[in-house]
Amino acid sequence: MRVNNEMTLTQLGAKLGIDSGALSKIENGKRKLDEKILPRIAVTFKLNLDELKDEFISEQIAYKIYESNCSEKVLILAEEKIKYIEQRNIRQGNLEFNG
Repeated sequence: MRVNNEMTLTQLGAKLGIDSGALSKIENGKRKLDEKILPRIAVTFKLNLDELKDEFISEQIAYKIYESNCSEKVLILAEEKIKYIEQRNIRQGNLEFNG
C-alpha cells in the first residue's frame, strides 16, 4: 500500500507516528503491528476502519491457528463460543437489581 501510494518509510512513519525502522520491521513481518495504529492507517489510506479491524483480527487468528498447528475445527468451536458469550452478555444486560 505504501509503495503504491509512492510513500517512503519515513513519510508513512511520520503520518502514523512510527519511526521508519520499526515500520520496516512491520512490513517485513519481523514485528507485529499495534492495533492502536489502525485508525491512523485508515485515515492515511482512506480505508474503512471496521474492515481494517476485521482484517487485522482475522490475520492474528490465522497466525495463531497456524503456529499452534490446530485443525480447522478450532474455527467452528470459536464460533460456538462467540454465540455463547453473546447470549451470556445479553442475559446479563437484562438483569435488574432491586436495591
